[in-house]
Amino acid sequence: MPPLIFRKGLDLKDAVAGQLASDYHSALIDRVRENGFVHQSRDLTLFLAREFGFCYGVDRAVDYAYQARRRFADRNVFLTGEIIHNPLVNQKLRDAGIRFLSDPGESFEVLRPGDVVILPAFGVTLGDLDRLVTRGCTLVDTTCGSVLNVWKNVLRYSQDGFTSVIHGKYNHEETRATASQALKFPAGRYLIVLDADEAGYVCDYIRHGGDREAFLARFAHAVSEGFDPDRDLQRIGLANQTTMLMTESLAIGEMFAQAMRDRYADAFAERYRAFDTICSATQERQDAVVQLLDGERLDVMVVVGGYNSSNTCNLANICAPRVPTFHIAAPDCLVSAVEIRHRPVETPKGRVLEVTASDWLPRTRPLRVGLTAGASTPNSIVGEVIERIDALVNRGA
Repeated sequence: MPPLIFRKGLDLKDAVAGQLASDYHSALIDRVRENGFVHQSRDLTLFLAREFGFCYGVDRAVDYAYQARRRFADRNVFLTGEIIHNPLVNQKLRDAGIRFLSDPGESFEVLRPGDVVILPAFGVTLGDLDRLVTRGCTLVDTTCGSVLNVWKNVLRYSQDGFTSVIHGKYNHEETRATASQALKFPAGRYLIVLDADEAGYVCDYIRHGGDREAFLARFAHAVSEGFDPDRDLQRIGLANQTTMLMTESLAIGEMFAQAMRDRYADAFAERYRAFDTICSATQERQDAVVQLLDGERLDVMVVVGGYNSSNTCNLANICAPRVPTFHIAAPDCLVSAVEIRHRPVETPKGRVLEVTASDWLPRTRPLRVGLTAGASTPNSIVGEVIERIDALVNRGA
């Protein structure tokens, strides 16, 4: 019997709308929008990026999770892992009784036929999907449409015998799921590159060859089983984790295109493929923060979102070269006008690190603060951050 899979909600959108609004809406954010994305209060002028916070895919995923908990109130409901990279949202789901298979003491082994499993916005690997189907689980699939678009291209690469070169973090849920799609057909292979440095190393190998064993050692955790760079880099197709830095993904695509032109000349078109798989919401938030930086003189920039949120980290990366920037996970990270807990922008990609810094808030008055938030950050959190900054600037609270 085929599994029961819900991919378009559970017909309870109206039933959970009130709870979602209560948990994630902010009247303050509505007022800031109406005021041209500016919050003015005595010695503070705060500029909010015009695109920020929950994207459509995240909003949909959280909505479906709330619907699933309501629809299956008498059944065990699980998530394979974090539904999105926001600690406060995930905690609310835990508080609602949804169990996370990634939590200590939980695993796929606890699942029984009829249990409900929510697939997160990042998607899951084909192997995990097969395990869930085999166990007879009811599935609620919240995989983001932008992620599905990447998968379609990777499947085409695999079907036609191209190696998928994925710009992403090899241990990120989305990238693991995308890489698994590359193995759906026997000829499929994948290679994951984290950044321009790794891409440059691969491009040099494409042009000139090199030490095969050294290559495999460097990418030991980022290639498909049996990967052979001498064989598998002859035909490649580019893809990316949807939340990576847009400019970096585009630059890496150009690097690989040039390397394949240099190596194969007139046969380039037969050996290289690339499609635009950058998430529109990610791009819009990055464009909006650049517009804010270009348009306003700022004393400090605050970026709000989970420390393991790739798109949030990249927003901070854009801001840091131009203005003092602090990436915080939650309003309580703003400890005082002197002290702040934050993730340093220079933290290596993929690492989660929080440090405490002092003298973060400039003494300049009036003060001009920029603010943006990653695509997994709800308006309620952004509104609380504005209130906290206001209190620190105007009352020293």
